[in-house]
Order: sequence, then structure tokens, then C-alpha cells
Amino acid sequence: MNLEHHFAIGLEWLGNRGSGTSDYKSYGRDHVVRADGKHDISGSSDRAFRGDVDRWNPEEMLIAALSQCHLLSYLHVAATNGVVVTAYTDAAIGTMAQTADGGGHFTSVTLRPVVTISSGNPEVALALHHEASTKCFIASSVNFPVVHEPVIRSHQPQ
Repeated sequence: MNLEHHFAIGLEWLGNRGSGTSDYKSYGRDHVVRADGKHDISGSSDRAFRGDVDRWNPEEMLIAALSQCHLLSYLHVAATNGVVVTAYTDAAIGTMAQTADGGGHFTSVTLRPVVTISSGNPEVALALHHEASTKCFIASSVNFPVVHEPVIRSHQPQ
């Protein structure tokens, strides 16, 4: 059985200020990411790399993708294991090391999900983060550790 999935995006650079990339300071980093039927994502580089702080940078988008993927994987394993999730937030952080040649790489991302459950065993709910991590397509694709610091809160409806 072939279970391949394919995804496509469009990317357009908007930063030509008239002289293209004639030097490092002459061009803008603004760009737009598009996918059919979806809202555009306004992108740039991080401020440290002369980017626009009001736009998403690729580093934030990578961390967001890991956080989203873990959320969706966690909701799946919670549902299949009898844990009813009623709220979920995350405050993820990532660390990137820049190299002397101007390149760099992520060294880690830490996800800090706070999950509220209305039924199910809180210990099981906590343990499910490991299973969710193994099912997350994005986390399985990166070459740096994705650490989890989950908190489970029980809330029984009145």
C-alpha cells in the first residue's frame, strides 16, 4: 500500500528595492508563502538577519510546525486512549547555533504543552506525550532533539 502524501507551496520574494542583491544591505527579506485555498503567510528573516519583526521567520515557522504536529498527534493518541482533552496550549522555544561561516542549525526545540483533561487518567495523559512524539511526522524528520515538558491539568465539568 502506497501511503505517500504530497504537499506544495508557492513562495514569492518581495524584497527587491531596485538593485536586487547588489549587496547585503540593499535588499529586503520580505516574502510571501502561499498554498492553494489558504491565507498567505507573510515571511521575512529574523531581525538579527535584517528582517521584519512583524513577519514570520523560517525559524519560528519550524518551531510552530513542531508544536502543531505534536498537538495534532497528541489529540489523536488521547482520543484513542480514552483521555478527553478540553484545552491545550504550548509555549515552545527553540535554540539555533550560528556557525562562523554564516550558516547554522537548530540544536534543540522544547515543547511545553499544558493539557487540560475532563476524563481519563492524568498519568496516562502525561505518558501519551511520548507516543505523540513518535507519531509526529515533523519531529521524526528533524536531526535535533525535540524535548517535551508537558503539564496535565484535570478539570471535571460541574
